[in-house]
Amino acid sequence: MIHDTHFFTHFAGNAASSGNGDHKPGLLRRIVRAMVESRQRQTDREIARFLARSGGRLTGDMERRLTEHLLSRNCTIRD
Repeated sequence: MIHDTHFFTHFAGNAASSGNGDHKPGLLRRIVRAMVESRQRQTDREIARFLARSGGRLTGDMERRLTEHLLSRNCTIRD
């Protein structure tokens, strides 16, 4: 979700940005980064499925329905 991305970017940020280019990110940072990337891939798949069901057209109404769907979903995985 969009609001999750802002919070997690601090923890899942690029290790090179800390000024030490050869520093390997810590375990927590790698776990959080994997969680953020997984969630983004899941969201991308949901958007693709949603658009495919709509015939591939992104109208104002479809954008509203997609936004409502993404913001209202809970933590369970839906197929």
